[in-house]
Amino acid sequence: MNRTHLTLAALAVASAFAPAAYAQDQKMTEVVITANRVAAERSSVAGFSDQPLLQTPASVSVLTREQLQDLNIRNTTDAVKFDASIGDAYNAVGYAEQFSIRGFKLDNASSYRKDGHAISGDTQIPLENKESIEVLRGLAGLQMGIAAPGGVINYVTKRPTENTLRSVVFEVSERGSLLGTVDLGGRFEDRRFGYRINAAGERMRSIIKGADGHRSFFSGAFDFRISPQALLQIDGDYQKKSQKSAPGFQLIGGTSLPNVDPATFLNDQPWAKPVETTSTNFGMNFQYELSPEWKATVSANQHHFKRDDYTAFPYGCSSEELWPGFCANGDYDVYDYRSLGEKKKPLSAKAQLNGRFAAGGFRHELTAGFSFFSNHESWGDYVYDLAGVSNIYHPAVVPMSPNMPGPVSERRTDNERAAYVQDIVGLTDQLALHAGARYASVRRSQVDAAPTRNNFWLPNVSLVFSPTSKLSYYASYAQGLQHGGVAPLETTNTGFALAPGKSKEVELGAKADVNGISLTAALYQIDQGLEFTDPVSNTFVRSGQERHRGLEFTAQGKVTRELMLGASMAAIHTEQEGTGLASYDGKRVTNVPNFKSTVWADYIVTDVPGLKLNANWQFAGKKAFDQENKVFVPSYSVVNLGGSYATRMGGSSVILRAQVKNAFDKFYWRDVTPDLGGYLFPGSPRTFQVSAQVDF
Repeated sequence: MNRTHLTLAALAVASAFAPAAYAQDQKMTEVVITANRVAAERSSVAGFSDQPLLQTPASVSVLTREQLQDLNIRNTTDAVKFDASIGDAYNAVGYAEQFSIRGFKLDNASSYRKDGHAISGDTQIPLENKESIEVLRGLAGLQMGIAAPGGVINYVTKRPTENTLRSVVFEVSERGSLLGTVDLGGRFEDRRFGYRINAAGERMRSIIKGADGHRSFFSGAFDFRISPQALLQIDGDYQKKSQKSAPGFQLIGGTSLPNVDPATFLNDQPWAKPVETTSTNFGMNFQYELSPEWKATVSANQHHFKRDDYTAFPYGCSSEELWPGFCANGDYDVYDYRSLGEKKKPLSAKAQLNGRFAAGGFRHELTAGFSFFSNHESWGDYVYDLAGVSNIYHPAVVPMSPNMPGPVSERRTDNERAAYVQDIVGLTDQLALHAGARYASVRRSQVDAAPTRNNFWLPNVSLVFSPTSKLSYYASYAQGLQHGGVAPLETTNTGFALAPGKSKEVELGAKADVNGISLTAALYQIDQGLEFTDPVSNTFVRSGQERHRGLEFTAQGKVTRELMLGASMAAIHTEQEGTGLASYDGKRVTNVPNFKSTVWADYIVTDVPGLKLNANWQFAGKKAFDQENKVFVPSYSVVNLGGSYATRMGGSSVILRAQVKNAFDKFYWRDVTPDLGGYLFPGSPRTFQVSAQVDF
C-alpha cells in the first residue's frame, strides 16, 4: 500500500479514537452482532410502495449490513454467491465486477444502481458506505426504465445514525492483502443534523500472481431534518483503484479446455501497467410529507467514472489461424492494448409522489413520477497492436507497440426521459391489483452513426392474493427495455451500439413466513432479442431471440436457537431461436448453468460464549462455452468455511473473524463469458482471510 493510502486509512482510524466533543454524552453505542440473519422485510427495488416484501409481486433478495459484516463480504463478487440466480459475466480480476441475473448479462450503464440511480458498473463498486445490497430479479422496466432483462443490483447508501457510532475493521488475507476501514456516525449537537463518514485503504495481493494493486476510498453522508415533515439527505464518495487486470483463457486448439494453474497471469509483460480507475458520486434526496397519507420525493445522483486501460491482451493463435483460440502447444498471440482517458458521466434524477386514498369503493396506493437520465461517454482511438507470441506454460517477453492512443473526445450520448404511474388497488382484503406503466423517450447519439430517438410503453400488471398475513401468491406480466449491445473488437462494426430492444416476462410466485423461516418461489419466462457476432459477415447483430425459463427457490431462517440455515436454488432452461442459423437455433445460451444452488449454515456454539461457526456450499451445473454448444464447461462445487468470536476488550466490543474460501482447493471454471471471442476465468484457489472489528 503506498503512502497516500496508508495516510488515508491512518487518519480515518485516528478519527475513530477522537473524543466526540459534539455528542451530548460520552457513552458509546455498543454494536451487537448476532446470528439472526433474518430476511429483510422491505426493499426499495421491489416497487414504489412501502409494502412488505411478502406482499409485493417481485422476486427480490437483500443482503443487510449485518450480513455483509458477519460474512466478511468486501466486494460484490463475494456477496452474490449467496444468490443462485446471479452469475459472473466477464468478471476479470483487476478489471470490473460484472454479473448476470437469470442468465442475462447486466448492462454496465443501467443495471447497477446507487439508491435507485444508475451508476457505471465498469469498476469495483465500493461497499464500505453501503447499508445493503438489493437484487431485483426480472424485468425492471416500470421501476427503473432501461435495464437488462435479468434485473438490477441496487446499492443502498449508509445514512447517519441516531447514536454515536465508531467502528474500525482491519483485515489480512493470504499473500499479504491488507484492508483498513472506518465507519463513523452520529448526530451533531444540533440534533437536526447527522453525519456518516466511511473511509478505506487497501493493498491488494491477488490470488493471481502479479495482478496486484491498491485502492483508497472516502465517503460522507449527511442529513438535515428541516422540519417534522421535511428531510434533506446528501452524500458523496470518491474511490481510486489501481490494479493489473488478469485476462482469461481461450480454448486450446479452439476445441478443448486448458489445463492451467489458476494463479497463471497472462498479463505479465514488463511494459504492462495497472488499470487505473477513479469514480465519484454526489447524491441528493429530499422528502416532504404533505399529509399522513401523501409524500413527495425528489432525488438525483451524478456519477463520474474515468479509466486508463493497459493490458497485454491474449487473443488467438495466428500460426494455426485460430481467432479466437490458443495454439495446441499453449502459444497465444499477445496484443498491446491501451485506451487512456475513458470517461462516463451518468446523471439521473426523479420526482415522485406517493399517496393512499379510497375511491370507487376500493383502497388505492398511487405512485406517479418523472425521471431523467443522461450519460456522456468519451474515449480516444485505442492501441490494439499485435506485439508477439507467448505461452501459457512458458511465458515469453514481447516488445511493446510504438504507437500511442489518440486524443479523447465525446463519442456517445444517451438520454432517457420518462413518466410513470402505478396504482395498487385493494380489490378485497386478500386480493390486490398492481397496475402501472412507464412511457420512456430514449435518444442516442454516437460518432459515425445517425442519431436515434425511440419512444416505448412499458406496462406492468400483477395480481397478489394474500390469504393470510404470512402467505401470498402472485402472477405478473411485464415489459422491459434495454440498450443494444456494443459490437466487440475484431468485428466489422466494432464499437457501434445496437438500437434499444424490448423484453417480455411472465412470472408466477409464492412467498411465506413459516415460524420465522422466510420462503419464496418463482416460476418465470423471459424473452428478448438475441445479440451475437454473425459467423459469416463477422458483424455484431440482433437476430432471433433468446428465451429463459426458470424456477427459483429461497429459504432462510432459524431452525433452532443455535442454528440458522439458508438456501438459494435456481433451475433455468435457455434456448436460442429464430436466428436463421442452424448451428445456433435450439442451442443453450452461453455461460448459464441449468442448475445452481447455494446453501449456508450459521451455528452458535453455546459452550463457548461469543463463538459462531459458518459454512457455505455452492454448486453450479455445466455451462455452454460457445453459442454452437460444441464445448461445455464441467459442473463444480465449492465449500467455504468460517467463524467469528465476539468479546469485549478495554470497554470496546471486538469481533474476530476468519474464513477459508474454497476450503478443499477445488479447481473450477467460474466464468465462461462469450465476450471478446469467448474467455474462461478460473475460480480462486483456497484462500485464508482474518479480520478484527472494534466498536468503540
